Amino acid sequence: MAKNTGSNFRRGAVTGRTQFQRSDGNYQKRNERTGEFMSVKNGGSPFKGVAKEPDGRDGPNS
Repeated sequence: MAKNTGSNFRRGAVTGRTQFQRSDGNYQKRNERTGEFMSVKNGGSPFKGVAKEPDGRDGPNS
């Protein structure tokens, strides 16, 4: 399980989630199990500790 450290970084990867960059430049999370779209992060920087699609860190439907 990923844990916040309070020092602007996260230990471990967030499992069961992936992220991708939308056409407007923002990143959006997706639930790997259900395919449901989740939150969007404004500002153009990716979510911390969430695998980008596709990179293979998480297995199929982890």
